[in-house]
Amino acid sequence: MNRQNKAIPVRDMVYTALFTAVLCAIAPFSIAVGPIPLSLATLVIYIAAGTLGWKYGTLAVMLYILLGAAGLPVFTGFQGGFHKIAGVTGGYIIGYIPCALATGFFAEASGNKLRLYASGMVIGTVILYTGGTAWFMFQTGNTPGASIALCVVPFLPGDAIKIAISCIATPQLRNAIGKSKF
Repeated sequence: MNRQNKAIPVRDMVYTALFTAVLCAIAPFSIAVGPIPLSLATLVIYIAAGTLGWKYGTLAVMLYILLGAAGLPVFTGFQGGFHKIAGVTGGYIIGYIPCALATGFFAEASGNKLRLYASGMVIGTVILYTGGTAWFMFQTGNTPGASIALCVVPFLPGDAIKIAISCIATPQLRNAIGKSKF
């Protein structure tokens, strides 16, 4: 049996590392909105997955989570460590992975159709909210209604704005990266 190893192209490694670095730089800045902080992490995730596609966009998010789990202060509030993933916000941190996966999948399938790309971000966000809120409920013992009021409702307007920004920025960024010569 002859197995060929498929090496990741250097170009994809560089862009994956770049988006991981941007996520690590932006995600720690947050505003306390109850027990779940507001950050721009999802905006970067939407743009990373939309630009790089499901495979490398999701890889960038996974690298970010691994760096944070290892103790680098890349999570909200400049915190890091596995305890942050095991805490009340951990479901949202882990939820970034399927959010990137759905966003990237729909971005690749969209053929630059804005409605399909936006649908992928909405679906990814619903998955993010679902898993994160379920984990929050498990951690706190709160009811579904109270948890949704604390962990979802306050974030809906901001996530709608992030999706709109991503819909504007990502196609241009994807086009610019596609034209790059390295």
